[in-house]
Amino acid sequence: MTEYGRGQGSEPWHPEDPLYGDGGWGGQQAHQGQQSPYDGQPQHYPEQPQQPQYGDWGTGDQAGYGQAQQQYPYDQQYAAQAQGHQQYPGQQDPGHQQAQGYHQQQYDTGGWTNDPHQQVSYPGDPQDPYGQQAGAYGGGQQDYYGMPDAYPPPEPPGRRGAEPAQEPQTDWDPGPDQGEHAFFAGDDDDDGDEPRERRGREDKRGRGGGKPKKRRNGMACLLVVVILGGGLAGVSYFGYQFYQDRFGDAPDFAGDGSGQEVSVEIPAGADGYAIGRALKSAGVVKSVDAFVSAQAGNPDGRGIQAGVYTLQKQMSAESAVELMLSPDSRDNLIIAEGKRNADIYRLIDKRLKVKDGTTAAVAKKDYKKLGLPAWAQNHADVKDPLEGFLYPSSYGVSEGQKPEAVLKQMVQRATATYEKFGVEKKAESLGLEDPWQLVTVASLVQAEGTSHSDFRKMAEVIYNRMKPGNPQTNGMLEFDSTYNYIKNQSKIDLSLSELRNYDNPYNTYFYKGLPPGPIDNPGEDAIKGALNPTDDGWYYFISLDGKTSKFTKTNAEHQKLVDQFNASRNN
Repeated sequence: MTEYGRGQGSEPWHPEDPLYGDGGWGGQQAHQGQQSPYDGQPQHYPEQPQQPQYGDWGTGDQAGYGQAQQQYPYDQQYAAQAQGHQQYPGQQDPGHQQAQGYHQQQYDTGGWTNDPHQQVSYPGDPQDPYGQQAGAYGGGQQDYYGMPDAYPPPEPPGRRGAEPAQEPQTDWDPGPDQGEHAFFAGDDDDDGDEPRERRGREDKRGRGGGKPKKRRNGMACLLVVVILGGGLAGVSYFGYQFYQDRFGDAPDFAGDGSGQEVSVEIPAGADGYAIGRALKSAGVVKSVDAFVSAQAGNPDGRGIQAGVYTLQKQMSAESAVELMLSPDSRDNLIIAEGKRNADIYRLIDKRLKVKDGTTAAVAKKDYKKLGLPAWAQNHADVKDPLEGFLYPSSYGVSEGQKPEAVLKQMVQRATATYEKFGVEKKAESLGLEDPWQLVTVASLVQAEGTSHSDFRKMAEVIYNRMKPGNPQTNGMLEFDSTYNYIKNQSKIDLSLSELRNYDNPYNTYFYKGLPPGPIDNPGEDAIKGALNPTDDGWYYFISLDGKTSKFTKTNAEHQKLVDQFNASRNN
């Protein structure tokens, strides 16, 4: 028995069934003497009255079988399968020779018996990989899976129902009246093209009742056209803008300007785009791209420097470039190399149009707030703490700015330059105490040298004279520039008595070594000369024409040049 209470195999046919009595296919289910595949005991079914026209397979089995053949003359093949796929004498079933491995079922006068020692092998079927499962069909073989209904036998012809009618196959497109939306099919009629199902439902409700049917018209088509047209217009507009930005001419003014002047400050290191943005912001040019294009098209366009420019509003980009390259437009504050702070303060006051002395007072009061490095502060006997830190360059200074803003800009430029050249790291290697002394040497080189080619030799003269045991000057520098600095003058004809008798820390005729601090603002070449002096043994120098210097190693050689200079002046 299975777990649901059913026995193996199909249910026995009902006695009222006209085919009752054959025990299923071949009578194998009607007999009670079959071997149970589970416990080897016979499996008993309820006694059923036998139909006389069939009987049991006994002495009259052949006659009953003959009657079955006469009743089903066209289904001998199914009868053979119902008999456990056995071949009877005189019958051949080449299409169902699948009984290899089955236990032979003997046909005798007493009914069907199972002989486990006899097997039937059919020559036409040497291998039947499914032979062990054929018992589900034959009824005499054990079902090893306990699922007798898993392989039900085919229905006999008399029991089989009518074949179900196949539905006609249709293509994916049901036709314009059913598959296409009414919007595209033009279904605006009330009844003519309405689907049959809908008309049937309305007929049931009555023509006068129910919800009114929605109508579709050409407004939807018009809406789609408007939307698509608007999208196309938007794409065209942005496409045109993209083309203009990439390939079209940049917007530009025409002419030399409106006549309204405006001052524009260009910061240091600004490229073409930065300059163009500053000019556009001031209303000088119409677009940045127009200015960049004009600058690139001008051979001297790259020569635009930082500073303040006086231009006009609404200028063409080409006119703006030409005017900025002209000295007439530049309104910068130019700080020359070697200029002293006192002179720079006066220049700033004039540019800012403030009272004389305003910038000098701010420098004296707020010098620690202007960005000096730590090594440039707190030095004794310094005349001006900012000396040497108002870096020579071009600065955009215009009316309205504050003096402290201008000074801070210059100090920052000097600090950045000294840091770039590494004065803090190289001072000790040159025999100096700190970078402050290195800047002081650079200021002396700048003051005494007459040309850039002199700076390295001039730096060697300073370092050689500073040596305490040198046989030439015994540690005295004796530079006229230091005396002139403290006197705030620039004289050439100075007597020795005047120089050697003036007691001041900056007077190198009176004190050995370097002055307390720088005496001017050195430029880049003077700084480089101080960092990389020559090593030729120079101790003396003199300029005969004010343009070049002659260098000597001994005092005697130097005296000959002094006499030559004095003779030229007397003539």
